[in-house]
Amino acid sequence: MDEKTSVNLLSKHGIKPTSNRILVVKALAKEERPLSLSELEKQLWSVDKSGIFRALMLFRDHHLVHTIEDGEGGMRYELCFSHGAEEDDDDLHVHFYCEKCHKIYCLHDTPIPTVSLPNGFTRTGCNYVIKGICEECNKELR
Repeated sequence: MDEKTSVNLLSKHGIKPTSNRILVVKALAKEERPLSLSELEKQLWSVDKSGIFRALMLFRDHHLVHTIEDGEGGMRYELCFSHGAEEDDDDLHVHFYCEKCHKIYCLHDTPIPTVSLPNGFTRTGCNYVIKGICEECNKELR
């Protein structure tokens, strides 16, 4: 993702495009999977950890990133390209957590199960994570 596209994406989500925020958006866009704070820190060595974290929290509050529990108690972040509230979010999808290599994969074509909530309950978020062994790690086991 180039700088102009990054600036436009931040602006569409009501976020002022600062240099650090642009760097974080570009780093997230470069990957095809959700990233942890420490993975972003390694990629963005010129931005301090607190700056990355503040950007991620701002992005989350403005629905620019999804937060995904990674299967080990940590959080991962990935860009969200829809522009509405989470219940209108067309970027919601299933994730797969590999218990061997600890990577998370986006499974965009896997149907999301329907969950009916009791009357009086309101969904504010969902986390669809399937755990197992990924294709690459399964090849190594053979």
